[in-house]
Amino acid sequence: MRAVLDACVLFPTVLREILIDTAAAGLFQPVWSRRILDEWRHAATRQGAEAGVEIALLESRFPQALVEPGQAAGGLDLPDPADRHVVECALAAGADSVITANLRDFPSRALASVGLRAIHPDEFLRDLYLRAPDAVLAAIEATEARARAAGGELGRKELMRRARLPRLAKAIARLESPETATFPSHSADTFPRRGQD
Repeated sequence: MRAVLDACVLFPTVLREILIDTAAAGLFQPVWSRRILDEWRHAATRQGAEAGVEIALLESRFPQALVEPGQAAGGLDLPDPADRHVVECALAAGADSVITANLRDFPSRALASVGLRAIHPDEFLRDLYLRAPDAVLAAIEATEARARAAGGELGRKELMRRARLPRLAKAIARLESPETATFPSHSADTFPRRGQD
């Protein structure tokens, strides 16, 4: 599965590291364009951070991820035409999804017309976790370890909060809870109600 990582999921360090480590585990193939990486650099600069080294490291780790977008989405009706390059990147790469926190910028009907879908990183990572829990947990643990090595003492709960991953955190809590490790009785309290995720 190939997925375009929008600039808004590359710039928050914690979220990017979890996504990239799950890609390194073979759960998906990340895709981006030079313009997406430039948007990341610009966003970091506005926050007083420097992204050049991180971008270079990411490019060396995933050289095949850089795609030159075509003009295939010229007639696509998006709320902000400046976001068309993200869709063009996905089409040029043969990706099936765009991972973005800005779902309003990529309406499902417009993307479906070109065979794509936009998915929030929380939902994307939760779905990966449900398919390959060990790989996603390893990515989270590696991110925790890097945060500790950099002097941050973030617990998993705070790390997940900062990365804005509540669905993933809830899925992990459900699968790691002692109740789900044993065979509980079939009471109403045991199973989550429909729509509670």
